[in-house]
Amino acid sequence: MKSSIWGMITIASLIVAGTALAADMPAAGKAKCGVCHAVDKKSVGPSYMDISAKYKNDKDAASKIAASTTQGGSFGWKIGTMPPKGMGASDADIKLMSEYIAGLAK
Repeated sequence: MKSSIWGMITIASLIVAGTALAADMPAAGKAKCGVCHAVDKKSVGPSYMDISAKYKNDKDAASKIAASTTQGGSFGWKIGTMPPKGMGASDADIKLMSEYIAGLAK
C-alpha cells in the first residue's frame, strides 16, 4: 500500500514538473521546435532534457546549441536530421530556445 502511494506521488510530481517546464518555454519552442521536440521524451528529435543533459557541464552550452540549431544536422543523435533553423526559426528564437534548453540541466 505504501509503495503504491509513493508511486502515485512520484508520478504526480513528474507531471507537475513537466508542466512547469513547458510553461516556462519560449513561444517558439511550442510553435516551431515543438513540432519535432518535446520537453521530456524523444519524438522526431531528441527531448530538450536529453539535449540539456548532453551539455550539462559546458559553460558554452547555449551558444553550442544555437550553432547546431542554426546549421542543422543529426549531431550524433541517431534519431533524425534537423534542417537548418528548424521550422524557420529566427536567430532570436534560436537564442531564446538555446538558453532555455541549456538551463534545463541546472
